[in-house]
Amino acid sequence: MKKFIDKLKNIWSIDELRKRIVYTILLVLVYRIGCLITLPGINPKMIEESSSGAGGGLLGILNMFAGGAFNRASIFALGVMPYISASIFMQLAGIVVPQVAKMQREDSGRRKINQYTRYLTVIVTALQASAYVTYLLNTQPYAGAIAQNYSGFMFWISTVIILTAGTLFVMWLGEKITDRGIGNGTSLIIMVGILARFPNSIWQEFVDKTSSGAGAGGLLILLIEMAIFIAVIIGLILLTQGVRKIPLNYARRIIGSTNAAKEVSGNRDFIPLKVNSAGVMPIIFAQAMMFIPTIFRGYATSDGAAGFLNALSDNHSLWYNLFYAVMVIAFTYFYTALIFNPTEMADNLKRNNSFIPGVKPGEDTANYIATIMDRITLPGAVFLAVAGILPGIASVVGITSGFSSFFGGTSMLIGVGVILDTLQQVESYLLMNHYDGLMKTGRITGRTVASPTTTKSLSA
Repeated sequence: MKKFIDKLKNIWSIDELRKRIVYTILLVLVYRIGCLITLPGINPKMIEESSSGAGGGLLGILNMFAGGAFNRASIFALGVMPYISASIFMQLAGIVVPQVAKMQREDSGRRKINQYTRYLTVIVTALQASAYVTYLLNTQPYAGAIAQNYSGFMFWISTVIILTAGTLFVMWLGEKITDRGIGNGTSLIIMVGILARFPNSIWQEFVDKTSSGAGAGGLLILLIEMAIFIAVIIGLILLTQGVRKIPLNYARRIIGSTNAAKEVSGNRDFIPLKVNSAGVMPIIFAQAMMFIPTIFRGYATSDGAAGFLNALSDNHSLWYNLFYAVMVIAFTYFYTALIFNPTEMADNLKRNNSFIPGVKPGEDTANYIATIMDRITLPGAVFLAVAGILPGIASVVGITSGFSSFFGGTSMLIGVGVILDTLQQVESYLLMNHYDGLMKTGRITGRTVASPTTTKSLSA
């Protein structure tokens, strides 16, 4: 405990780091306050807030990313999801469109892409805000909470404008945290929204276990659940940080003038390939796809088809978890293939006079890296699929829906990744100011692992 307190003192003693932490906390508080402000024309007392979110599928994802603001009909109801969608679109455009890929490699081009992403965010937000207004007008208790004299065109146009402005303001908060705070602002805002539900979920689980008449047995079950929960977090950390290191050599170089030239032997390094390069994106894609059966459920003409579609819509069923796991594995390979380019990596190695021992530069190096990546992606995809279905399994064994959502899935993967990234930045400040790091066994590594010969991140 004393060492932990000393670490906190060291962190607080660094003037720049202290200012960044305070700045980040203040902006996060502004965001959380905004999540509690209801849209004009809606009576907040008539909205029954659900602790389990806005349901499954896309609505559940939106509510989770918005920190519960989606359910509250808040001015920040859409959160940063439109900005994330626009960023993903521009990232995929860089893979498909050569002109965008060229812009991504240049500083001026990256600034233009950032500007285009903001413009696209406005369009995406306006479209999603219009859909959200329709959702409010046709869903209880929101429809009953809207003032009768304010439920027409005026409500629609004002809500769209406010939601669009709210998303742009949250995007601005994220950028300011990234520039003047600590950690990645957008990811930090998402994580804070997710973890805001954690204390209430723990309390609900405690009440459920102690009020069921099990007595001490209920507390014992709760302790077992907490032990499993900690084990899941450890497993997610290993999944997030797991890398396959490919040895790398640098060619001998001549340094100095003609008269005083000196030959320097090549250095040895490695290329860290992430076991889970796709990050949390496969789970998000799979959850979105599993929302499709609920659309066609009402059109089923036979009892067998209706029962099958109902099973695919229930995250407790075997069929749902089986299809969900298969889709996570498939999307992991798909997204990894989109963001990982072994040919470009091989070209970068060749330009930097580096090579993999025993492998010819060029095409052979690209094929070797691609083969290694395919091999390590399989266990990463399987573990990611297991992490994705753990919340459903936890619900089946009797854990409350709120607490079960933290047993893996999107919530904890994002939380673990963002916390590791933030701690990595804090540790960098400690080491730069000649303090010991946060760990004895080595430095903390986050989700972003870059090759020493490339500037492109190898993680999502």
